[in-house]
Amino acid sequence: MDGTKRKNIKEGYVVEVVQKHHQRTGELTEGEVQRILTKSPNHPHGIKVKLSNGIVGRVKNILEEE
Repeated sequence: MDGTKRKNIKEGYVVEVVQKHHQRTGELTEGEVQRILTKSPNHPHGIKVKLSNGIVGRVKNILEEE
């Protein structure tokens, strides 16, 4: 599913994010969405979220919905 639209992402979803310092390499980190940080309805680089382990990044892939 598309990680650039806020309506596609909910707290509790398992997603893959790219952290700021991994943007060049594109290394993805998997985790559960704790909080959605982006206020706008969409963002071309992905919606910014905070994962339950404290990592902040932009959603690239939505793996599992509740």
